[in-house]
Amino acid sequence: MRKEKKAILKIENITKEFQLQNGNKLTAVDNVNFELYEGECLGIVGESGCGKSTIAKILTQLESVTSGNIIYKNNDITNIKGEELRQNRRKIQMVFQDAAESFNPRMKIGEIAREPLLNFKLMNKRDAEAEAEKLLAMVGIKKDFMKRYPHQLSGGQKQRVAIARALALKPEIIIYDEATSALDVSIQEQIIKLLMDLQKEKGLSYIFIGHDLAVVRNISHRIAVMYLGRIVEVIDSDKLVSDGSHPYTKALLDSVFSVKMKNKTIIESIKGEQPSPSQIQHGCVFSSRCTECIEKCLHEQPKLKEIEKNHYIACHLL
Repeated sequence: MRKEKKAILKIENITKEFQLQNGNKLTAVDNVNFELYEGECLGIVGESGCGKSTIAKILTQLESVTSGNIIYKNNDITNIKGEELRQNRRKIQMVFQDAAESFNPRMKIGEIAREPLLNFKLMNKRDAEAEAEKLLAMVGIKKDFMKRYPHQLSGGQKQRVAIARALALKPEIIIYDEATSALDVSIQEQIIKLLMDLQKEKGLSYIFIGHDLAVVRNISHRIAVMYLGRIVEVIDSDKLVSDGSHPYTKALLDSVFSVKMKNKTIIESIKGEQPSPSQIQHGCVFSSRCTECIEKCLHEQPKLKEIEKNHYIACHLL
């Protein structure tokens, strides 16, 4: 990490509620706060349904917030609309889990890569074609692939094209929403290395969202652990294994499988089921599954507090 950290993005008290047909509200994200620093990769990890992808959609303004603020380079962009919103999307790009779903199947790969440049009128068609070729080469896609269609590419190749397209507008922030989770392990490793190299080369800031703790830890400088719409711990990634302290973080670490572990090693799964986000939580969101739960945990929601430098946790026991 850099010695002088400067926040490029701040999330302040973000809450997102969805209205259900039965009249109840589903709280997907509940009073979340964090900062993303320049040149940093912040990992967000947690089980399916914890609100990770909702945060990604909020940051790219594919979803509006119920309350709270998004501050980008000291400017509040929470409620911007129209052309201002469109221009802001040049600076904050997103790569989705299923790249093919974000592609027009009738467009060739070269057209997909140059589309942002033409949409924002940054180049004419000829120059955009040349730039698309450079972008694709940067992510390891050869020139002859430019005339192919998305269905003719492998999963890893599609993700590389999605990364190239995200880079086209020279963003300052790229959000990866489960961008490697559907790939084979060997391809996953290649993509992670590519992302790290691109970040170093271009000074990009990343938010990397995933449920695989090992993958997220490998690419991230810091990790925010989410459970049921709330951040329960934020810690430097190199201290996660040794100093991860929230009962949910420890449970995630205990459930990680490694091919190098001994045959007699016991893999502990987290007991119970995650409650529905539509249920009102009066105490700690993890209390129903926590083996260390005390009476206070059932009735009082713990606040995220700094227990040591750069280490934040929401737990009554710490």
